[in-house]
Amino acid sequence: MNDDAKAFFAKLAGKDVDEELAPAKRGRKKNNNNNKEIDIEKESETGDIADVFDEAEGQLTIDVYQTPANIIVESAIAGVKPEDIDVSISSDSVTVRGKREKEEQVRGADYLYQECYWGRFSRSVVLPQEVDPDRAQASLKNGVLKIILPKVDKQKFKKVKIKTE
Repeated sequence: MNDDAKAFFAKLAGKDVDEELAPAKRGRKKNNNNNKEIDIEKESETGDIADVFDEAEGQLTIDVYQTPANIIVESAIAGVKPEDIDVSISSDSVTVRGKREKEEQVRGADYLYQECYWGRFSRSVVLPQEVDPDRAQASLKNGVLKIILPKVDKQKFKKVKIKTE
């Protein structure tokens, strides 16, 4: 998109035109996928500047809440196949990684707005209470990932019988 078109849409969105065009003037480009500025002079291992943007990883948005027995993590990840999602759980944290593939390729100059995130994403969260990773469950329904993490009840204790010899 040329500077005139960018200025038009920036003005339409109520943004300062000079602020919107400043990153490009400084030799930097704002990655529309996750609003990070990336040095466009940096080249990837393949030498293709477009690959620099592919290396950026978006941060997944999540909701975390609790019930008396569980901690629940939910995230809207529409357009992601279940086999493209990796959920890693430890007793004190959960990490979700994945990749959302765009089926149709659109040239950057043809975008009027580009707000959807396409590419790799991840999110790690330190949990406020210990959970049992072996009993965790994850499901994907209507584009919403739901992870149920059973809390470890530290109130419970186990009596050990002492053997005599």
